[in-house]
Amino acid sequence: MDIVDSKTRSRMMSGIRSRNTKPEVLLRKALHTVGYRYRINVRLLPGSPDIVLPKWRVVIFVHGCFWHRHPDCKKATTPATNTDFWTKKFAANTKRDKTAIEELHNLGWRTAIVWECAIGTKIDFELIDDLASFISQTAKQHVELGAPQKGYTQR
Repeated sequence: MDIVDSKTRSRMMSGIRSRNTKPEVLLRKALHTVGYRYRINVRLLPGSPDIVLPKWRVVIFVHGCFWHRHPDCKKATTPATNTDFWTKKFAANTKRDKTAIEELHNLGWRTAIVWECAIGTKIDFELIDDLASFISQTAKQHVELGAPQKGYTQR
């Protein structure tokens, strides 16, 4: 049983932003501080990446743990009501993410995913160092930053 009526729930859900979220803004400010210049939400690229660094052919997605199903993260819960809807919604989100990353790789872009839980309320500069290391190297095609145990990991 939902604790609010459907109109209230609809209003609450419509307030969830897809762009300029707090984790995105914090990451962008940190990248700018260390000297990186970027574009945001480039709609011409698959998946409309949150941050695009054209000089390095790198795109960065800042994923919310709930919406993009961060594995083993306590924020990636499934609502108890309307579970069929949510299961389908989450499956579509993760499939769309995977497809966008594959398309970007086929176009020659390198990708990074930074999870919401890795950013929190302030940027860990070790995270920025790891991201800067990924941006400057040319060998790795993909990296994910953000494990719930440590705050971040690199794969």
